[in-house]
Amino acid sequence: MRQRALCRGDAGVARRGAAFHEHTHGYAATAKWEPMQYNRAPIFSRFSLLRSFAAVPLALAATLAAAQPDPSGFPLEAVGYLNEELPRMEAAIAARDRSFFHGATARVVQFSERWGFKAQANPDLAKYPMCTEAVMDYAVVGMCKLNPSGDVCEPGLAPRFEANVQRCRELAARK
Repeated sequence: MRQRALCRGDAGVARRGAAFHEHTHGYAATAKWEPMQYNRAPIFSRFSLLRSFAAVPLALAATLAAAQPDPSGFPLEAVGYLNEELPRMEAAIAARDRSFFHGATARVVQFSERWGFKAQANPDLAKYPMCTEAVMDYAVVGMCKLNPSGDVCEPGLAPRFEANVQRCRELAARK
């Protein structure tokens, strides 16, 4: 049940608020208005900001020092990723669910960052352009199936994507 703090002060004017302190045996007619008191520390104290800034270089160093996965396993990982994502994409297309592609794009970025090919940072993956292109084109191809007249939809995009997926699967099967 929702209660409303409503009382009349000495002047007979209705006052509303959450912080009333009743002075007379719980009778609200003589309640006195008092501002709310907050007992919380500020969200950003000087020390928490310093700790955050000190942690950034450590996190960056750990990220750079973390070894990327073995490049020879990339085709198999890419095929596994696409085998998981493609049925979900087809279901989203059938349901005309555009919101699926926001998450799909985020997953593509996570996968590409993990393998280090988002910004051409991992030259060892240059041997597998069919797999990197298939992963990167996956969400775009799905959006183009939903909206073929979109700006990024090229006539040869879907056939090139299918060929890249097939070549990547063949390469993964050999490994």
